[in-house]
Amino acid sequence: MNEALKRLLTGTAFVCVMVGGITLSPLTFVMLFGLITALSLWEFSTLVNRHAGASVNRTINTVGGTYLFLAFAAYVSGYQGSEVFFPYLVTLIYLPVSELYLRKPDPLKNWAYAFASQLYIALPFSLLTTLGFVADPVTLTTEYHWILPMSLFIFLWTSDTGAYCVGSLLHKRFPAKLFERISPHKSWVGSIGGGLLCLMAATVLYMLVPSNMSLFHWYGFALTACVFGTWGDLVESLFKRQLGIKDSGNVLPGHGGMLDRFDSCLLAAPATALFLYTIGL
Repeated sequence: MNEALKRLLTGTAFVCVMVGGITLSPLTFVMLFGLITALSLWEFSTLVNRHAGASVNRTINTVGGTYLFLAFAAYVSGYQGSEVFFPYLVTLIYLPVSELYLRKPDPLKNWAYAFASQLYIALPFSLLTTLGFVADPVTLTTEYHWILPMSLFIFLWTSDTGAYCVGSLLHKRFPAKLFERISPHKSWVGSIGGGLLCLMAATVLYMLVPSNMSLFHWYGFALTACVFGTWGDLVESLFKRQLGIKDSGNVLPGHGGMLDRFDSCLLAAPATALFLYTIGL
């Protein structure tokens, strides 16, 4: 199959699954991102074991991080209290203690990569649930609203699209690189184009979507997603450069692995959650 056609078909299917999973119901939202969390953690553990000389316990690492996501979903949705997080401590205890008995050649590296994946992957996806489940101050109940998590991905996708299109058109006239040491193809003009397209998307969402956010709040949301999404992309590029690989995997034909697809989200999700919390949403 032609590579361009493969990318188009995979990309279309990916967007359909994402939009459907986020908008259909809270159950599909939790199931979708629970699966994404698990696949991303497994992929990360596989990469560091294969290319960085680590021996991370992929099963425990993946199960623990996925449980953290599900615990966040149960807590922010109001189904469980804070006690739901206590079983996660088993993971945090097991990972270092097990190294006492496994006698692996580099236990410190195993701890470092395992805990890094919990902070880099499991926690950001867990914080994504705080965008979907919103407490009503009047009724004191928590309801699922797909608008904010869906908007986050709209901003990330428009940022990528704007950066690619504007960068392709104007990179010869404005050749300044954004971060040449890590990603030689990213330009400042492309990033600015992505930011402007995000602002346009925010304006459309403000006009079409019922929300208590002002237009300037929508702009702040969009720019936060754009800036931290770009940093997330660069961080994953740094990770791959350190490991000496081109793609994080091949689970998505023509688009690479899970980390390749969700690298922007891994920094944008906690950053936008912090922004929305700060403005009191």
